[in-house]
Amino acid sequence: MNWSDPQAIGYPLLFGGVLLGSIIPVVPTGAVVGAAAAVAMTTAHLNIVLVVLLATLAAFAGDVLTYGVARIGSDAAIRFVSRGRTPEQLARARQRFAVHGWQLVVVGRLVPAGRIPALVAAGTLGYPWKRLLPSAFVAALLWAVAYALLGVLSGGLFDNPLLATLVATGLVLLVGLVTAVVGRYRRRRGARLAPPTPDPSATDPTETSRP
Repeated sequence: MNWSDPQAIGYPLLFGGVLLGSIIPVVPTGAVVGAAAAVAMTTAHLNIVLVVLLATLAAFAGDVLTYGVARIGSDAAIRFVSRGRTPEQLARARQRFAVHGWQLVVVGRLVPAGRIPALVAAGTLGYPWKRLLPSAFVAALLWAVAYALLGVLSGGLFDNPLLATLVATGLVLLVGLVTAVVGRYRRRRGARLAPPTPDPSATDPTETSRP
C-alpha cells in the first residue's frame, strides 16, 4: 500500500476515527465525516459515496459493540460505556425505551448525547438483537448522510479543500452545539412543567381521623 496516496490515509482515518469515536466518545465523529465529505467534493482523493459507506459501517460497528457490552458485559463494562452519563439520564432512557423502542435507537444516534443512553438502555433491558441491528444500521446511515451533507455544502461553496474542511467542521460543531442547547432547554422546561411527585407518607386530607 502506498501511504503517500491520500486515499490510503483518508479512508482508514475516516473509518478508524468514526469507529473510535463511536466506542469512546473522544473524537468528534460528525466533524470527521463532514471534513471527509468536504475533501471528496473539492478533490479527487476521496469518493463521496465511499465516505458515506465507510462512515455508516464504522458508526454501525461502534454502536453494535456498545450495545453488546451493555447487554452481556459486566457492571464495570457497562459503567465504562456509559461514563459521562448521569444515572438520571440512563433511567429516563430506560423508561422511554419501554414505550418507543427502536425509534430511540435512531433518534439517539442523531441527537448529541443521546446515542449511549439509548444503546445502554437497549442492552440492559434485553432489547432483541434482531430488532437492534436493522435499527442501528438505519440510524448510522441517516447520521452519515446528514453529516456528509454538511461537508457537501461547504465543498460546494469553497473550492479550496482546506477552507472547505474547516467550514464543514465548524458547521458540524455548530449544529451539535445548537442541538445540545435546545435539548437542554427542553429538558429543563419539561422538568419545570412536570407535576410534583406526591409524597406517599403524607396523610390523605380526605381521610377522617379515627378515635
